[in-house]
Amino acid sequence: MSFNIALSGLNAAQKDLDVTSNNIANVNTIGFKESRAEFVDVYASSLLSGGKTKAGDGVLTAEVAQQFSQGSIQFTQNSLDLAITGTGFFATVPGIDSLEKSYTRAGQFKLNDDNFIVNSNGGHLLGFPVNDDGSSSSVSLSTASPIQIPTSSGAPKFSTEVDIRMNVPAGDAYITGAPLNFDPTDPLTFNNSTSVTIFDSLGDSHVMTYYFIKDDPLTSPNEWILFAAVDGIPINLEDPLADSAADGRQNAGGLIGGRLEFTSGGDFSAINPTTGFTTIAFGSTILANGADPAQAITIDFNLDTAGPNPNEPTQFASNFEVTSLSQDGLAVGRLTGIDISTDGLIRATYSNGTSQPLKRITMVNFANEQGLTQIGGTSWRESLVSGEALAGEAGSGTFGTINSKALEQANVNLTTELIDLISAQRNFQANSRALEVDNQLNQTILQIR
Repeated sequence: MSFNIALSGLNAAQKDLDVTSNNIANVNTIGFKESRAEFVDVYASSLLSGGKTKAGDGVLTAEVAQQFSQGSIQFTQNSLDLAITGTGFFATVPGIDSLEKSYTRAGQFKLNDDNFIVNSNGGHLLGFPVNDDGSSSSVSLSTASPIQIPTSSGAPKFSTEVDIRMNVPAGDAYITGAPLNFDPTDPLTFNNSTSVTIFDSLGDSHVMTYYFIKDDPLTSPNEWILFAAVDGIPINLEDPLADSAADGRQNAGGLIGGRLEFTSGGDFSAINPTTGFTTIAFGSTILANGADPAQAITIDFNLDTAGPNPNEPTQFASNFEVTSLSQDGLAVGRLTGIDISTDGLIRATYSNGTSQPLKRITMVNFANEQGLTQIGGTSWRESLVSGEALAGEAGSGTFGTINSKALEQANVNLTTELIDLISAQRNFQANSRALEVDNQLNQTILQIR
């Protein structure tokens, strides 16, 4: 019997050495969780045996228990490096159509050739669908799907409106012969100008320029004439068939402009045409790339018909100043970056200045983390002992938060492991010595004559 007791001690010491060695070997493995060998004594007795004199039958490995304490956070420069601070796991699947989920704390993610977020094992990171405002439309694990980063933000949007606010100098001099002598290539024929980039139906950019001309103060005091051109080609600001020629908004070539009128105090008074300036039918001369030639753009001066508005155009005794100039078109945007918030929301930013919420990273927790089944690759699977996976958002309830550009290091304390290694070695030596003594006693008995 003593042989078996010593042998069980040797096996237990060997198991302790194995567990400690595995912890030390994975000290630099991201997301690794150390294990601890737990032992129980073996005691067997019958109903009629003397329990007070029973010595015991050795030791048995009860469990190699995983320890899910928090590891240190290491910061990186990669937005797809993710670390969980607190409880929870990332959920992954081996393929986009697979239902075989595994769970990990290792956040070394990257993009594969199809722009899906995957880890080093090829596991696809799962995320919840989100609405346009970034809120989750569902937090059920059954609705989570692999996260794919689109490379473009979709179809372009052609410009339909330009918002402009400015001050035209009250002291500017009248240009003799204006506006009949207006020529966009001659800066001596207009007082001031400004430009904005607009987009056609194909997403191509064009420069739209506005020219401001002080009208004759003798016949039209405190009035300015506005002409426009796209890519240097003058355009009409009103339908040439309308009654616009009679109010003096044409140049010698028949180009039609618009009129801005101000009060003697410099406040905006009226606009002609009263519905705003609208460019109609750029035509194939300007849009020679196949874009829609009927594209129309309204010039919005933010006019307030109820009274003075500080955002309306002004004519004060100061320099020409554009206080606002924007348009509503968009080019095709290319992916320029990925931002991941602490609640797991993934937002893509694009070269056209837009951003788009994509998905929210799925977080999973379990009633008994130590009951998870290890499958290698720093991953685990659900088991009967762990309980069912409970999905949720990072930062809500008991779920931890997600840190982008960070990784969770192994929770192994190397100093403690080295001490445990020495202790396991001593235990192994002691049990070896017990086995040697038992052998000597047996030899002594066998030599009795």
